[in-house]
Amino acid sequence: MTPSLPATYTEWRHCITEVCGIPLTADFIQQRLSVLGNPHNDMTKRFIALYGKPHWQQTKQWFMDALNELDR
Repeated sequence: MTPSLPATYTEWRHCITEVCGIPLTADFIQQRLSVLGNPHNDMTKRFIALYGKPHWQQTKQWFMDALNELDR
């Protein structure tokens, strides 16, 4: 069975930090935003092909939300 994509920020954050064990540091977030922000990047093209443009846009927003949390 294929796991479903996260539908909320809370689910997404849990997947990144708990399931994958990746800390959401400013450096990591900025690196991901740099890649995801470039639609011509090969990794971004693969992401869009696998998950679709709406999930790509949502994921970029979730990374922005995580970055904003660090600024609080």
